[in-house]
Amino acid sequence: ACAAVGQISLMKLYEDGFKQLGVVAAQVLLTEDDFSHRSRYLSLRDTLNRLLELGCIPVINQNDTVSTNELRGYKEKGVNVCFSDNDKLSALVASGMDADLLCVMSDVDGLYNGDPRKDKNAKLIEVVKGVTPEIEALGFCASSRGRGGMKTKLEAAKVVTRSGAAMIIAYGKKPGAVSAVFGPDFKGTLFLPVEDLPGKKLWLAYATNVAGGLTVNDGAKKAMCEKGSSLLPAGITAVAGEFEAGDSISILDEAGQEFARGLVNYSSKECRKIAGRRSEEIAKKIGYKNYDEAVHRDNIVLL
Repeated sequence: ACAAVGQISLMKLYEDGFKQLGVVAAQVLLTEDDFSHRSRYLSLRDTLNRLLELGCIPVINQNDTVSTNELRGYKEKGVNVCFSDNDKLSALVASGMDADLLCVMSDVDGLYNGDPRKDKNAKLIEVVKGVTPEIEALGFCASSRGRGGMKTKLEAAKVVTRSGAAMIIAYGKKPGAVSAVFGPDFKGTLFLPVEDLPGKKLWLAYATNVAGGLTVNDGAKKAMCEKGSSLLPAGITAVAGEFEAGDSISILDEAGQEFARGLVNYSSKECRKIAGRRSEEIAKKIGYKNYDEAVHRDNIVLL
């Protein structure tokens, strides 16, 4: 309710500010479903491209008046929504638009090897070649007035760099902050691209809501990671959450670590019945068999 009231005033500020520059601002409010449903995801891309062709500046935000899915993740085991903060939202938009660069303006100069608000000896890391576990460990939480912090910015960097784009974190609380990114005196952290995932794989890895999960044995994990194999029912050891055929699910190893995501061929109820069974036993267990695989390799992306 507060968001519904505040949104009007917020957009008035954007409208008046851009009007002084002779630019039309456009409002785009998004929910998780706009990304997790691929048809809507592609429609969003078309809309944003058209706005840019018309010379408009899209002002994008989460639709807080109706978007409550992120609360489910705290209550339901196996549930994971594709974004709950604007850092991740901006990364999804940038990757979906095939952007070359995402600029994240912050209240700090960039990524430090410690929390600069507490450690005066913390040093700025100017270039990051990959968001490794060591880099992720440098993420600190947001201030009391915000949500996210460096932790969510690093999550955004992982999405953007896997899409083949670069990302910058720089200090934004000064005039000309964005222009300074492209100047000779730039100060901040540059995250270099690490790969260029195909559009569908990128969407599956980061832009879908995860409805549940499948835990697999070491043999299945090895086959998927080293050979690019499909996930067969025989490799499943546990099922979490409630999902339907076609939903996006996490694939976890026996230590509970998510290492892949995929579009599942059977519901959670059916997966519980066929877990640990050979493919030829599927019809006997659930009454039919449309697929030999629980998740086909074409619908799996390694994280």
